[in-house]
Amino acid sequence: MQNSFDITTLVFLALAVFVAWKLRSVLGQKTGNEQPPKDPFIRREAPPVRPDQAQSSDKRDNVIRLPGAANDPAAVPVPAAERWKDIAPPDSPIGQGIDAIIRQEPDFDPRAFVEGAKSAYETIVTAFARGDRKMLKGLLAKEVYDGFEQAITEREKRNEKAESNFVSIDKADLTAVEVKGKAAQVTIAFVSQLISATRDAQGAVVDGSADQVSEVNDIWTFSRQLGSRDPNWLLVATEAGA
Repeated sequence: MQNSFDITTLVFLALAVFVAWKLRSVLGQKTGNEQPPKDPFIRREAPPVRPDQAQSSDKRDNVIRLPGAANDPAAVPVPAAERWKDIAPPDSPIGQGIDAIIRQEPDFDPRAFVEGAKSAYETIVTAFARGDRKMLKGLLAKEVYDGFEQAITEREKRNEKAESNFVSIDKADLTAVEVKGKAAQVTIAFVSQLISATRDAQGAVVDGSADQVSEVNDIWTFSRQLGSRDPNWLLVATEAGA
């Protein structure tokens, strides 16, 4: 009985030693240099990729780039020539004029300028019809404002009222861009559809039509001192188009 007990005890001891050895081989042992558990939500930089580890182009195309990232094509500034390639032929006077503006003001965008000019065109025409001198004064050079103001004053003396309603602006084409020193001038030819009429004191139409749409052709020139803190372009000349 005693021998049976001793043999059983030895078997269990041997099993215990075997299990302890296996745990030690799998889990290792503490050395005092262990790293703390890593937080899976901490942002980590990806390790540099060696040329021999570079992914194929089809795999790289599956990477989603966040807007504004350094490698995002949209974040790369558009070359100056690209801004006007559909507006003017290379080496044309208009293209050279745009380049001259961009050299002094790199953020100048001719397409955005044309859109702003269209808005100014509509604003000025309707402000003139209303006799809104305050609005006109901030958009016109002094000589042009004086001419508009005189026409408004004469209309008021006759007790006449003007009406102008835009149906559309069909075209707004750059026809000239010039830079002399710091002074820049941009000329745009407008083609618009407009309902325009002038009424006398009794409300009768004395000029134009209150319901007929007419095509209007205007050539306007805007000017600005480049580098100025004032971002506004002023209307410096007007003429009727062909």
